[in-house]
Amino acid sequence: MTLDSTYLRGSVAGVFSVLQHATCPENIVFHFISTQRQRPELRRIITATFPYLNFEIYNFDTNLVKGKISYSIRQALDQPLNYARIYLADLLPSGVGRIIYFDSDLIVVDDVAKLWSINLRGHVLGAPEYCHANFTNYFTSKFWSNPVFAGSVKGRKPCYFNTGVMVIDLRKWREGKYTEKLEYWMRIQKKYRIYELGSLPPFLLVFAGDVEEIEHRWNQHGLGGDNLQGLCRNLHPGPVSLLHWSGKGKPWLRIDSKNPCPLDYLWAPYDLFRHKSLFSDS
Repeated sequence: MTLDSTYLRGSVAGVFSVLQHATCPENIVFHFISTQRQRPELRRIITATFPYLNFEIYNFDTNLVKGKISYSIRQALDQPLNYARIYLADLLPSGVGRIIYFDSDLIVVDDVAKLWSINLRGHVLGAPEYCHANFTNYFTSKFWSNPVFAGSVKGRKPCYFNTGVMVIDLRKWREGKYTEKLEYWMRIQKKYRIYELGSLPPFLLVFAGDVEEIEHRWNQHGLGGDNLQGLCRNLHPGPVSLLHWSGKGKPWLRIDSKNPCPLDYLWAPYDLFRHKSLFSDS
């Protein structure tokens, strides 16, 4: 997970939920990514909140994405740390071969070991896929009118997947140099403006059609509404192992504003910082 002052309350709730529902929480190692400036204070907060947590915090050098980020539909999607998921294979020690990447606006209500143990069957990445979504909507006309760009998905069966929950084989990632492949599309975006949504489209262009499908129960996403209004939404039909407030509306902000959505009350029991100031200078 990434850690920053803006989303720390959500991250802590996410960690707490993982520990609460794990059969063997002592077996879980958390790898947090943050910027150098915030690392000492974030380490202090995590240690004070979870004294026995097995974790490490890695520095994300924002210069890695300097000049590569284009403005998107929502300002939060433009933050450098939102792109840290592209560099996990470089940031984490080479001995780390598999990880689960989680966004900071979710809670887990099942044993995370079940997600960890899925068979990726040779794929680099596993995630819940949504093949009913209109893939063409994620890219601009400049993308589809360019035969080279459009040809990059020809012969594939691309499906939408949300990058807030991913099981990743870091060894295969490193071998296949997937960070470079993602950066390629970031540079194309900077020059030609081929999409509108933050760090998601490069993942779709590189991996869509080559993802190990995971049960939808592991990412009941979209609970934060869309990226513009953040209206309340219901759960998708079916069982639930993970609730994800992707979209503009975050449960802690709606709860504080005394205008929560019904599903926000499912997040509230994991909110350890509702009545605390997270940072000493805030």
